[in-house]
Amino acid sequence: MKWWQNAVVYQIYPRSFQDSNGDGIGDIPGITSRLDYLKELGIDAIWLSPVYASPNDDNGYDISDYEVIHPEFGTMENMDELIAEGQKRGIRIVMDLVVNHTSDEHNWFVEARKSEDNAYRDYYIWRDPVDGQAPNDLTSAFSGSAWTLDEKSGQYYLHLFSRKQPDLNWENERMRQDVYKMMNFWLDKGIGGFRMDVIDLIGKMPDEKLTANGPKLHDYLKEMHEHTLKGRDVMTVGETWSATPESAKLYSDPKRNELSMVFQFEHMMLDEQPGKSKWDLKELDLVEWKQVLSKWQVAFKEDGWNSLFWNNHDTPRVVSRWGNDDTYRVESAKCFAILLHLMKGTPYIYQGEEIGMTNRFISSIDEVDDIESRNMYHERLEQGYSKEEILNAINVKGRDNARTPVQWDSSEHAGFTTGEPWLAVQPNYTSINVEQAVSDKESVFHTYKQLIQLRKDHPAIVWGDYTLLLPDHPTVFAYERRYQGERWVVVANISDEKQQVSLDDMPNEYDVMATNYNRSAVDWKSVDLNPYEAVAVRAWETS
Repeated sequence: MKWWQNAVVYQIYPRSFQDSNGDGIGDIPGITSRLDYLKELGIDAIWLSPVYASPNDDNGYDISDYEVIHPEFGTMENMDELIAEGQKRGIRIVMDLVVNHTSDEHNWFVEARKSEDNAYRDYYIWRDPVDGQAPNDLTSAFSGSAWTLDEKSGQYYLHLFSRKQPDLNWENERMRQDVYKMMNFWLDKGIGGFRMDVIDLIGKMPDEKLTANGPKLHDYLKEMHEHTLKGRDVMTVGETWSATPESAKLYSDPKRNELSMVFQFEHMMLDEQPGKSKWDLKELDLVEWKQVLSKWQVAFKEDGWNSLFWNNHDTPRVVSRWGNDDTYRVESAKCFAILLHLMKGTPYIYQGEEIGMTNRFISSIDEVDDIESRNMYHERLEQGYSKEEILNAINVKGRDNARTPVQWDSSEHAGFTTGEPWLAVQPNYTSINVEQAVSDKESVFHTYKQLIQLRKDHPAIVWGDYTLLLPDHPTVFAYERRYQGERWVVVANISDEKQQVSLDDMPNEYDVMATNYNRSAVDWKSVDLNPYEAVAVRAWETS
């Protein structure tokens, strides 16, 4: 067994985690100061969003130097201390690897722009105009064309995200070797691995308008493994928005020597209108959602590994998105925690999730920091959408929802900073904060802590086979796990209304292992579930 198979990973978005110097921006010393809190929670690794030098066009995902720490976040000495202090507490630091693109202020691109003969020109993707226009109609994830004209040379460069994030040309072997050298720089420092940003895009073939899962993608990943990861006890997780269960096995089958696991997002896109963008909303169909989650649960045997998550720095908070962040905030936050953490795969907790932090409501585009949301706002205004419907989409799906500062206590700015926070703190911080949650044994925090410990104590959670129960029920999500004679049953009501269900062939003798309503027993013939109630029991099968 690999360490990451029964681990729980905690994502830190450093700008919003903890500020140590009063400038309103979270930093590395702030993270180090909170390691004891994370140890108490019980996590095994931190996925650290980028702390590298960056102009911050996309909040650090536009990197100008991979081997320098952005001064806002501290120094390399601070980073070394974080790695060392994490190791003392059994917490590994997993760095964010962003190598689909760089910043346009990275030295490689600065050099590439100087002339078409420059040695770095081919580190990026350049094309001549077609009929005086962009080479084709590829679009950026951040709105508009994916091509920007370089006035000096008369050529266009590709950027699948911001125009300040030019895409790297992975067909260039020298560029790849420079990336591997950089990865080894970090691995030699003792980090626990990499989360790989939009890694399914590096094999792109822009002339064919193929962006994800290009024909050379897995060749590049195998080569990367050979030059950097081979022989190291590290975890790698690839962000792959395009992944299917079949392609996920290509990434994560240990015999292939590519990645440990992938983030797949199929379940995260089911409240979007098919074939449209993330901003085109629809009601979540729970039956479809259960089917998708279950499909991924049964996809892997010995040929791959799954990741488990509800939210991250790019997605809204689950308690607001699919739960009830008002009347049943605590119950629904615990419900989603129980559902996820008893599934098969490596769970990821996004900062603040463990205390039930909620989405951020905005009433004006002036309150929005996120480049994706701002670009969409102006693009859709020109297309004739009303301000009200655009702002509603941002409130539901905008990335700032997850980026508000962590709410540590009830003091000014939630204990995040003594200065003015870079993004406004949620007004509900006086009642939803870490200090309150840790002191209250019935809080969301203690449910997460309990679930993390259950995974460490019970191999059935890590390895057990999964079966979906009540597949057609419109509001109840139920499943079981079986492993070496052990049987776990999880039942959850994903609604504001009480639900009554009947389950056949259930154990008569069992232990209640997790509950958000202090339930001590279950009548399987008539299970009365409260709003957002979740209960998990463990039993032993009898022959």
